[in-house]
Amino acid sequence: MRTLTQQLTQYAAYHRDRRNIATHFVGIPMIVLALAVLLSRPSFGAGMFPVTLSPAWLLFVAATVYYLALDVPLGVTMACVSALCLAFGEWIAAQTTLVWLATGIGLFVIGWVFQFVGHVAYEHRKPAFVDDVVGLLIGPLFVLAEALFGVGWRPELRDAIDAQVGPTRINPQRAEAHR
Repeated sequence: MRTLTQQLTQYAAYHRDRRNIATHFVGIPMIVLALAVLLSRPSFGAGMFPVTLSPAWLLFVAATVYYLALDVPLGVTMACVSALCLAFGEWIAAQTTLVWLATGIGLFVIGWVFQFVGHVAYEHRKPAFVDDVVGLLIGPLFVLAEALFGVGWRPELRDAIDAQVGPTRINPQRAEAHR
């Protein structure tokens, strides 16, 4: 299994334009919320446990286990984010079918629009998951790590990523075209 640094570095190689990263700060959370919403139906009681299980729970627990294997502090933080997503998903899933579907599909479609706008308009590069499907799992972790880097979290990790793929930038080719 690749390390956290290797996973984030590989994903970061496809995301060096700050405007593309900004679109990911909107798009990826929308997609994650959409999955929590859409996969919260059907749900079923878990016997003696005080939770209702759903496909969303299975997905988020499996992802959290993977994140914890990569890095415990980041995995715990992502577990907290996942719990909030699951709570929102369950709340929307308890609404009418129209509200559930409209919210889930709407979040999913709009989230992907943000993703592709970022890659087409700013990065000029295909999304990371095209070359490695694990990128779909690393995307949310990347967004969380980038947010944490912004407040000074683990500068040595950010420096290790930048040393391999270069610092983030505003796309210089695009900037030249607009002068």
